[in-house]
Amino acid sequence: MEQTPATVGEYRIVREVGRGATATVYEAIHPKQSRPVAVKLIRFGDESRDGTQMNRRLLKLLRAEDAVARRLDHPNIIRIHEVLFEPEQAYVVMEYFPGMTLERFCGFEHRLPEHRVIGIIFKCCMALDYAYRQGIVHRDIKPANILVDENDDVRITDFGLALNINKKVESDSTFIMGVGSPAYMSPEQIKNYPLNQKTDIYSLGVVMFHLLAGRLPFRAVNPAQLVYKIINTDPPSVVQLNPDVSEQMDAVIRKAMEKDLYSRYKNGAEFAKDLSAVRYKIVDDGDARFDTSRFSMLRKQAFFTEFDDIALWEMLRISGWRKVGARVQLVSEGDTEQRFGVLLEGRVELSVKGRRVMEIGPGTIFGELAWLDSAKHRQTMSVVSLEPVVYIEINPSALALATDEVRETFHREVAGVVARRLGELAAVYAERCQTAPAVGGSPGAAASHATSKFDLRLVDD
Repeated sequence: MEQTPATVGEYRIVREVGRGATATVYEAIHPKQSRPVAVKLIRFGDESRDGTQMNRRLLKLLRAEDAVARRLDHPNIIRIHEVLFEPEQAYVVMEYFPGMTLERFCGFEHRLPEHRVIGIIFKCCMALDYAYRQGIVHRDIKPANILVDENDDVRITDFGLALNINKKVESDSTFIMGVGSPAYMSPEQIKNYPLNQKTDIYSLGVVMFHLLAGRLPFRAVNPAQLVYKIINTDPPSVVQLNPDVSEQMDAVIRKAMEKDLYSRYKNGAEFAKDLSAVRYKIVDDGDARFDTSRFSMLRKQAFFTEFDDIALWEMLRISGWRKVGARVQLVSEGDTEQRFGVLLEGRVELSVKGRRVMEIGPGTIFGELAWLDSAKHRQTMSVVSLEPVVYIEINPSALALATDEVRETFHREVAGVVARRLGELAAVYAERCQTAPAVGGSPGAAASHATSKFDLRLVDD
């Protein structure tokens, strides 16, 4: 068996974490950085005719992955730091993610409960939607290319076969006829038709089917029969294969796997929206009840009055749930961290230069000023918990990837809170200021003219 090298380039190898037909993946550390990375080492084949052809293909895929990776920055897509080439090998240095592929959960005996599958696929939908908006179609969505950890955090990987839709096919180095994994290919990909985001939606639908049913939708004794079934026959009902799956979920999978492009989901965000709708119609185990209690807590807050159930579910998915004790500093004055919170339980104090400004309770936001300040992105107030508090933490990067409806509603509610808070602070400040002159009168006449109409005049310079 091949020995694990001590180093690869400048990176010190810690351990081997995976091995495939053409590549080995190691956990490694750069001598100048403490954070681990993953190094995928690809050794080129022999110099025979077949080996040379394979080497050219590998180089093409690696260059494609490098070019695509530079355009993608999403929390659910593996970040690639660099791709380096040497005469006999090449290696891809990427984000280290301590998870496993979805392949483990495709067997009937290891199936995940429906609500967990929804959460995982939801994140994949939003990641693929983001990629397409950058002009990228993955083209090889399958369980082996989706990583998940014990907290159901997700990373989509391996963009080596991705299609750059902003380039012409003739000159596109990422375009390789007949690429992808046949069992997960869309009908239009098998036919070599022009592709868009809908081909990834179809493949993701197949992945979801596999996770819930414990088997692929189309099975055949040879590739030709498999291709025929994908193009011409309808998939079986997931409910028939797994009675624990809800009827609503069956309908969502069918729409994702529609052969007719006009009937299929038009993008990842639309797919994700329907997944959100199903999530709160199903009854599942204790984890779901925990999620439902969080949903109920958000529903009671004044801040979320204008959010419908689907939007509220999406807010839960893109935010972090936080609980802290009393006298904990949540935001520091002068900090450039743009994350902020929506307070659900408890009270917090806002202060400037050590002087208390105000105290706020549940149903409002805190720490939003760095996000709203598009020029300096600095916090102008400190925030400290006065008692144990519960809040959701909003990451602006995640919020930017939310659906238009959620973003618009959220911005509107934040604007309302800031306007009301500014009014309260102005009222407090006014108590310390001198009396303002009445319009059209002397300063001493302010009180007597409090109810008079405004006297509007044009003033010449």
